[in-house]
Amino acid sequence: MLVIGLVGGVASGKSFVAQCFGDLGAEVVDADKIGHEVLNRTAVIAQILRLWPDVQLVDGKIVRSSLAKIVFASVADDCPLKKLESIVHPFIGQQIDLQLSRMAEQLFVAAVLDAPVMFKTGWDKRCDKIVFVDTELSVRQQRALSRGWSIEELAQREQFQLSVEQKRHLATDVVDNSRSRSETLAQVERLWNQWGLRRMPISSPSNDKI
Repeated sequence: MLVIGLVGGVASGKSFVAQCFGDLGAEVVDADKIGHEVLNRTAVIAQILRLWPDVQLVDGKIVRSSLAKIVFASVADDCPLKKLESIVHPFIGQQIDLQLSRMAEQLFVAAVLDAPVMFKTGWDKRCDKIVFVDTELSVRQQRALSRGWSIEELAQREQFQLSVEQKRHLATDVVDNSRSRSETLAQVERLWNQWGLRRMPISSPSNDKI
């Protein structure tokens, strides 16, 4: 099974690129989704509340926006984000390994690992290919605004990751996701064929706008 890692700047559209690979026959491992599930674990919530008692809970679950305000407040060496990562990343890594193992056992042709902190965590070592999703800053800013973030919040979140230039340098392949969905899909198909993977018939995206 070929494991394909996806990296890119914040709001670059990695989820859509992952969907394109999924349409071709890959299974997707979404590290963000796993992270959200990990935050709901009783043991994790207890550790977070010990560190930051002011984090809000609703129905016994962490309000991620209240946690984000705390962990993205500083970029110092001992910043809250690093403390949070030390709690959740081991759990996330375990779930990634478990999902990839199950997919390999089921003889899937490929798996896509969509993980924003791929290189920071060392999860890139689990991948055979690393695809950098290249998206113009203006497009990423528009997407961030549509998520309810300010442009300042986008820049703030990027401070905690490798730069887009570093990610591009460390990748094995690039997909330009700044234009139409059809153009992105065509690039993903070319990579799929280049890697000699079996493919499933797919249809073009119904909405051709980024």
